[in-house]
Amino acid sequence: MSPTMITIIHCLAIGILIFWCGKWIIHLTAITYGKIKLHKKASQQPRETPYPSVSILKPLMGVDPNLQNNLETFFLMDYPVYELLFCIESPDDPAVEVVKRLCDKYPSIEAKLLVGGSNVGVNPKINNLYPGYMQAQYELIMISDAGIRMKSDTLTDMVNHMTEKVGLVHQMPFVCDREGFAAAFEKIYFGTVQSRIYLCADLLGINCHTGMSCLMRKDVLDQLGGVQAFGCYLAEDFFLAKAFHDHNWKLTISSQPAWQNSGICDISSFQARLTRWAKLRVAMVPTTILLEPMSECIIVGMFACGAAKVLFRWNPLVFFLIHTLVWFLSDWVLLSIIQNGALPFNKFTFFVGWAFREISGPYLFFNALWNPAIRWRTRVYKLAWGGVAYELTSQIKS
Repeated sequence: MSPTMITIIHCLAIGILIFWCGKWIIHLTAITYGKIKLHKKASQQPRETPYPSVSILKPLMGVDPNLQNNLETFFLMDYPVYELLFCIESPDDPAVEVVKRLCDKYPSIEAKLLVGGSNVGVNPKINNLYPGYMQAQYELIMISDAGIRMKSDTLTDMVNHMTEKVGLVHQMPFVCDREGFAAAFEKIYFGTVQSRIYLCADLLGINCHTGMSCLMRKDVLDQLGGVQAFGCYLAEDFFLAKAFHDHNWKLTISSQPAWQNSGICDISSFQARLTRWAKLRVAMVPTTILLEPMSECIIVGMFACGAAKVLFRWNPLVFFLIHTLVWFLSDWVLLSIIQNGALPFNKFTFFVGWAFREISGPYLFFNALWNPAIRWRTRVYKLAWGGVAYELTSQIKS
């Protein structure tokens, strides 16, 4: 082998190990920042100014076994003034009756049922919640997905993070404790690979916003053109947060994660959800094509053990096993921090779920690249570079 080729190989090996070390910095940063940032009790000191009033938009479609319990938590929040605006596209949707029952049960809570939807873009969520946005009367807007469960102080926690220079507060995605391996798999994903990137991005001021539970200033959103201005995107949450950031408003996560509590929990539907998210990320941030696979434990570990062999003559098998073990233990620590208590499954279940996630992750990502069309409920969309979506058909059956 020529000296030039040897030099190139050594430079590549050095670059790979630098990248590998960067991944460990991300691990340590997420663990440290998660410990500092999350699950902090709200101050009991009286505020200098009253709590701002909040309009909560709840776009709904269909009913799952946990919907009524999830929605009921919004009627039980300990917060001075807020309104609930339930947005349902079809009058025949069974969610209509669920909302009516809760409104009758809690007449003291300001709540409205808005049926009919709108057509302001390709995004079905924006079309659904737009009537609620038009009727929202308070200074803060919260958009909350149907599967979110609230604690009594969750809204207070989010509002406390809405400081002078902050325009948007969002919750880091996580899940409630539920039974079964699929539920454990979801918790492992959101508490490890997802939270690791989410926490580091929030610390660095990078847009990592997911729209499942977010609070924003209504006057700023109005200036940006309202929610309808983002109806051309499927990933409206990313572009909405980007618009806030581009107008010099800070984004931050609250100390409580978003408690997802969907009554539908199975591996195949969750993997379809992960694949859809990967397609959105690739369209919005093309560098994801290279960076995301290299962020996987197995792939970056294999490259790193090859680089260590080239540079230091270390045994690649031993290196890879130690790399994987430390990665596994780091994820256990991070998940425990996000959970803020005992995990609802044992270490063996964690090992199986973690290993399954690490093995299936690269496959799902490359599958997303192979088939870029996005299926969302009964509709199929295609994404152009930059994230603008076009609906291909609305006639495909579920």
